[in-house]
Amino acid sequence: MAKKYEGCAVGIDLGTTYSCVAVWLDEHNRVEIIHNDQGNKTTPSFVAFTDDQRLVGDAAKNQAPTNPENTVFDAKRLIGRKFGDSVVQNDMMLWPFKVICGVNDKPMISVKCKGQEKHLCAEEISSMVLTKMRKTAEEFLELPVKNAVVTVPAYFNDAQRKATIDAGVIAGLNIMRIINEPTAAAIAYGLDKRTNCDKVFQVKAIAGNTHLGGEDFDNRMVNYFAREFKKKNKVDISENSRALRRLKTACERAKRILSFAVITTIEIDSLFQGFDLFSSITRAKFEEINMDLFTECLETVKSCFADVEMDKSAIHDVVLVGGSSRIPKVQQLLQEFFAGKHLCNSINPDEAVAYGAAVQAALLSEDFKNVPNLVVQDVAPLSLGIEVIGDIMGVVIARNTSIPIKKTKGYSTASDNLTSVLIKVYEGERARASDNNLLGSFCLSVPSAPRGHPFEVCFTINENGILIVSANEKSTGSTNEITVTNDKERLSSQEIIKMIKEAENYRVEDEKFLRKANVMNALDYCVYKMKNALKKKDVNINLSSQENDKINSAITKATSLLDSTQQSEIDVLENHLKELESLLKLIIGKSV
Repeated sequence: MAKKYEGCAVGIDLGTTYSCVAVWLDEHNRVEIIHNDQGNKTTPSFVAFTDDQRLVGDAAKNQAPTNPENTVFDAKRLIGRKFGDSVVQNDMMLWPFKVICGVNDKPMISVKCKGQEKHLCAEEISSMVLTKMRKTAEEFLELPVKNAVVTVPAYFNDAQRKATIDAGVIAGLNIMRIINEPTAAAIAYGLDKRTNCDKVFQVKAIAGNTHLGGEDFDNRMVNYFAREFKKKNKVDISENSRALRRLKTACERAKRILSFAVITTIEIDSLFQGFDLFSSITRAKFEEINMDLFTECLETVKSCFADVEMDKSAIHDVVLVGGSSRIPKVQQLLQEFFAGKHLCNSINPDEAVAYGAAVQAALLSEDFKNVPNLVVQDVAPLSLGIEVIGDIMGVVIARNTSIPIKKTKGYSTASDNLTSVLIKVYEGERARASDNNLLGSFCLSVPSAPRGHPFEVCFTINENGILIVSANEKSTGSTNEITVTNDKERLSSQEIIKMIKEAENYRVEDEKFLRKANVMNALDYCVYKMKNALKKKDVNINLSSQENDKINSAITKATSLLDSTQQSEIDVLENHLKELESLLKLIIGKSV
């Protein structure tokens, strides 16, 4: 049973560009989306530093065009990542603020505050946004708020989830649970329908892309108008952060207008070197410059169906979440894909995620009595396992398995007289273990014994997606375990998606590798059994010299085929395995 927390609890959608906070009102049996001090239900995830103060939210975003170098946004795209991550390096080219490499390759944001240079990590920036959301809730409730459920993208890895929890701690919050944004949105829509009180929300599969959001569409428009401006005025604004920030603000506004109008204009006085920008953009042009991103959105949806082997006709409802779901082209592509099915937007797409998080927070809190009885079952985004003989990925928990989960599998030693076993923990979809991401490793002590001595490995994933791996050897009681939370050994969200795509691209190669590895393991084991059988006196007495020569020749050939330096065809290995198995039967027959 889930732990119950004392005190008021809220749900927070910590978004890339906007954040939202909500609370379950027990006396009214509903969720309240809380307005901020500007009367808005969403707050920009912006933090700014000036000569006098630090600004968070609307105030920070409003002054961004005049102070771009010290106005930080997109912290969510940095959190839990490394400075050397290619995604970070690409994003840095679009940000007006400076990001430098800190200790252990941690990205640090460099700003000037009150005349002094400060280096801040993404967790600190996110904590400032979370603090703003906490205070917004406290002003509405007139109560201190300590507990919160915070949402993250489904593809956030352990490092990013842990970093988000750290940001909450810095903000003075107890993070009761980290839940995936699509799951929170599904809860919101399910409750809004009110078909019954008790519901089970079971996630079947997840798919995502960390660079398919409103910010990415804005950047495409910025690049388009920057090129047009250069062509007309013969000046380049790409290196001027103030001009780019002003242009981006105008592009974001234009993007929103194009969701209900077919044409809009952008007017910016003295954008750069005294030149004004006065231009128009049609919805058709907007769709043209973003078409590859729209197509990628649909590919992500298709990959989700492929993972769960479900036909799209089995879908009852399609729920739209997030500001970009208002874009007509996105809606058109989805409707076409789902054969004209009505797209559900009964809940404001900007508020749905916070709504679901608030319900989850109420379920985990002792203070709420009237919240509907819900069970939420999320899934693991990638397969988890250990390296077994032949560099094979021995999957313990498959991708899209419901979590929390605890699963144990039995293994055995690969050589005679081992005193310890090195257990390497991997995450990924490739057949070859070394092609996946190494999460960590540890040793298990085992008694010296012939090859094949058994031991068990147990994988546990908790509600927040934190992985614990343990192993034990029963005869001696030897145990050891590792908790995988080290951000140095975790994947970025982009890498997770890339690995899944690579797994599909290399599916044929992986199948061939698995087939060959299994044959080689069987061949190796057959040689092992033959050598042991030949040690028996009665076998040697009953074997003729011709049979003995044939067996020894076959063993020598098998040993040669197993040599890693020799690239043997699978058919050759399989044929020789059949010959060895036939000779093994002969040896066993002679021992009777």
